[in-house]
Amino acid sequence: MDIFMQAAIEEAEKGRAEGGIPIGSVLVHQGRIIGRGHNRRVQNGSAILHGEMDALENAGRQSAQIYRDSVLYTTLSPCSMCSGAIMLYGIPQVVIGENTTFMGEEEWLKSRGVSIEVLQDERCIRLMKDFIADAPSLWNEDIGLPATGA
Repeated sequence: MDIFMQAAIEEAEKGRAEGGIPIGSVLVHQGRIIGRGHNRRVQNGSAILHGEMDALENAGRQSAQIYRDSVLYTTLSPCSMCSGAIMLYGIPQVVIGENTTFMGEEEWLKSRGVSIEVLQDERCIRLMKDFIADAPSLWNEDIGLPATGA
């Protein structure tokens, strides 16, 4: 198992344990995690703290060159907002745990030169499937869909 994806999964599990959405991410520069985070929209009442955004925030202010030499690991395919941040900071590579429960902007990122690797990691898939089954309205809110009757 990739140690960096394992760290992202641990972040996702923290988010779920806190009552939030189980998506985690880490930003890696030269083989070292410089930022880690998980979706904190519920916990912080935030509109933007997806896992990737939290990892970038927790990495702190970095030079453009640091971002251009980094890899972002995320347990779930990045949404439009997170993909925009990936492009804004010039992160050249994204490793995705899974994209079966949600397909983000992978094709858009690829079309702009970002290297995408999708692992289809069973732990990432199970985390999301279990969460979606348990909290469909919260999941729909997180990805910008109307709430279900659940």
